[in-house]
Amino acid sequence: MNIYHQATYLRSAHTLDQLPEDHGYEVAFAGRSNAGKSSAINVVTHQKGLARTSKTPGRTQQIIFFQLDDSRRLVDLPGYGYAKVPLAVKHHWQQTLAEYLQNRDCLKGLILLMDIRHPLKEYDQQLLNWCKSSNMPVHVLLTKADKIGFGTGKEVLQQVKNYLAGVSENFSAQLFSALKGKGIEEAQECLNRWLEVREEI
Repeated sequence: MNIYHQATYLRSAHTLDQLPEDHGYEVAFAGRSNAGKSSAINVVTHQKGLARTSKTPGRTQQIIFFQLDDSRRLVDLPGYGYAKVPLAVKHHWQQTLAEYLQNRDCLKGLILLMDIRHPLKEYDQQLLNWCKSSNMPVHVLLTKADKIGFGTGKEVLQQVKNYLAGVSENFSAQLFSALKGKGIEEAQECLNRWLEVREEI
């Protein structure tokens, strides 16, 4: 059993003063509300119900922390781009997320999820530009790769990689399907680097 399989719910934070202490290592998962973020966390950790999934976009309205060990955490950020949320709630989360991403010292990288059929939307590009200015590494999961053909998937992946390379050398991307279990090991290898996890041989 690897470190991700032992992930447990730690806490949810609605405001920044509710965050865990800023020490150790964190990797945050971000993306549009319908990008499959919760499903990705569940398959990466091999736990079906760890991150709650919903057919209603924007359901996650808190920063949710999952403990891997005493010094390592995965973080589920509120989905962005949702339309059916009051404006005041949107503004609260824009400010809260900006402060978390800019000021969290233990945040080592961002996993950015994009539906492979709709990559690089406006919010995605805004977040990538912020990460570039903050020198924050980003690894893109092109989710729902099972929804399109293999050849088309490879083409989209190359297009996204080309875009990322033009923004920052700290950005990378891969194909991913929570439904088919595709790309899990590659995603875990990226997490291992950022969280400084040494795999047991």
